[in-house]
Order: sequence, then structure tokens, then C-alpha cells
Amino acid sequence: MNAEERIQLDLGCGPNKQAGFIGVDALSFPGVDIILNFEDWEKTWPWEDNSVDEIHSSHTLEHLTSGVRGGRVHFFNEIYRVLKPGATARIITPHWSNARAYGDPDHKWPPVSDFAFWYINRAWREANAPHTDMVKRGDGAGFRCNFDWNLAGTFDPNDSWVSMRNAETKSIHMGRNINCTVDLIANLTKVKE
Repeated sequence: MNAEERIQLDLGCGPNKQAGFIGVDALSFPGVDIILNFEDWEKTWPWEDNSVDEIHSSHTLEHLTSGVRGGRVHFFNEIYRVLKPGATARIITPHWSNARAYGDPDHKWPPVSDFAFWYINRAWREANAPHTDMVKRGDGAGFRCNFDWNLAGTFDPNDSWVSMRNAETKSIHMGRNINCTVDLIANLTKVKE
């Protein structure tokens, strides 16, 4: 590979891989380049540390198990390991308040909520949830990642009341109204250590 080529991963791409990305999925769909079990806590992903320029993952995280040895924790830890410092990952899941979060029989409990992203920031985790931090735990389980992040949402295009509102009103509705927000979008940036 040319040193100037960007490595972009579409994690959990299914048959809808992003153009220009390496398609990675647990199942062999058309367009999938690499088969990878995201739940396997014992395996590191096949990319070098600090080698990936960008990650996209749409509707994958909610299919992984929770818990300090779960697939979700391993997913964030591996994203952190492979991303270059300052590089970004976009994670899209069904919003917890939307029926879409509960409809797929393969979705794992609990649904992904806005608050889940606090745990992937080391300073917040050390101050508020040290039981989830790998270093503080000392048993090899938990988060070792460190991301800054911001959240956004997509809204039901058929709900004209919401679509005409400003960003502040939409943010309030995102946290309070059922089926108003369709997707939760987390934009992560790997903190430069």
C-alpha cells in the first residue's frame, strides 16, 4: 500500500459498504472485504496500532453485547487502538427512544443511549465510573479507550412539527419524545495522548 493511501473502515457494512472504505462485517455479504467477529474479546483486529484514518459504523453497535467484557467495550477499545491520533469514527445506532431500537430480534440489551458515550472518555470514566476502566479494574476487562465526542440525531422526516424546529428544540425532543429521533449519531475523535 502506498504510504499516502488512507485506510478507511466501514465496520458492520453489510451489503451497503461506503464508497472508498474497506468493508468489514461478521457475515459474508456482497461488498464485504474482511469477515471479523466483533464480539471476540480475545482477538485484536487485523490493523496495526494508529494506522486507520477514518471509521464509519452504521447500525452495528446495537448488535453487540454489553458488559465490561462485552463486544461493545471491545469494539470501542479496538477502534481506539487502530485509529490514528486525532482521527475520527462515526457511529450510528437506532436512538433508544425509537421503536427501531427494539424491533430487530438480533439487537442486544440495553439499547444504545446518549449517556453510553460518556464512558469512552478516560477523564470522565476515571472520575465517575472507575469500575469500567481497564487500568483501574486491573483484571483485563473494561474500557482502555479515550475519545472526545459529540452527538447528533436524525429525525422522522414525516413529522412536520419536528422538522420545522431549530436545533435546540430538536435536542430537547431527542431526549424526551418517543419515536421523534430515529438515529443517534456519535462523532468520536481519538484523543492525542
